[in-house]
Amino acid sequence: MATNKKKIFVTESMSQQGRALLDARDDIELVEFPNMISAKDFEAKLTEHAPVHGVALGGTGFGEPELEASRDMLVVTRIGVGFDAVDVPALSRRKVPLMVAGTANSPSVAEQALFMMLTLAKRAVEMHSIVRDNKWPSRLGMLPYDLYGKTVLIVGFGRIGTRTAKRCQAMEMNVLVFDPYKPAADIKAAGCEPVTDLDATLPRADFVSIHCPKTPETVGMFNAARLKLMKPTAYLINTARGGIVDEPALHDALVSGKLAGAGLDVFEQEPPPAGHSLFALSNVIFAPHVAGVTREAVDRMSEQTARNILSVLDGDPVRQERDQSGRALTPPAMTGSRTRPIDRSARSMRCAHGFQGIR
Repeated sequence: MATNKKKIFVTESMSQQGRALLDARDDIELVEFPNMISAKDFEAKLTEHAPVHGVALGGTGFGEPELEASRDMLVVTRIGVGFDAVDVPALSRRKVPLMVAGTANSPSVAEQALFMMLTLAKRAVEMHSIVRDNKWPSRLGMLPYDLYGKTVLIVGFGRIGTRTAKRCQAMEMNVLVFDPYKPAADIKAAGCEPVTDLDATLPRADFVSIHCPKTPETVGMFNAARLKLMKPTAYLINTARGGIVDEPALHDALVSGKLAGAGLDVFEQEPPPAGHSLFALSNVIFAPHVAGVTREAVDRMSEQTARNILSVLDGDPVRQERDQSGRALTPPAMTGSRTRPIDRSARSMRCAHGFQGIR
């Protein structure tokens, strides 16, 4: 039977806070889909329920086939910030806006980056095994390190990079920032030292923490040549995206003693294949791409995603102000800033971001 309700697809990971905002509307019908649904099954489900007017994605891909199956897509949102799996040009051709969750998970990712620095510096894994395996006398042979007084290089100074810098400053570290799209004055105002030459700066850093997006500019950024520039006592942290670090090159640097250790939340292939060469190394710690997926972050992202959807359906979309590099100045669904109502023919949002934006 025909209905005037707008049909919204939501991934099963959307929290109750977000669902409640959508459920409160009598003009919306929710359809849930699994987080790990296959592309074929997702397209079939969209076709079955078409017309579909909005979607809240987790990691599911979305592009031309899904748009065609939906028949009347009005808004695509992500319960997150990165949109690697979304075909932005396909959305742009149909003037379908793509909206992300802005700053909602940036505190969580910044905490994970600092956690990995501390875990590696304090040799948490080794200390745990010394006590558990009754190797107490060996404890003085593997002393941990302080973060105090150390130098950290933050690559990318957007929502997450700035928060990571604050946490490193709280540990009384010296903070260097490499971000070619960020004015030096802004970096200095945050109490950090701006650097313009990544290669010249790497030998100064005790820790390197990556917070830039995965783009053609950044894929393979940390290759064998760059890793060789780092101190043999340095640690590399990647909570951004897989592919920014060349994993075979990282393995070679770690086993040859050219690098002290690494913390990885992301991988070139996710999940990484069984028997990955890095898994055999004791100086690497891992997480399954959950830096920005804490309980609190999921609640914040879900609520923000729901508000993003409603803003488009109500013809009053939340928009982000951006600087000339495309960097977001105002996160969506956080400030309440609005634009004029839009009609179907003019429905579009700028999705490009600068070097700073991630997750």
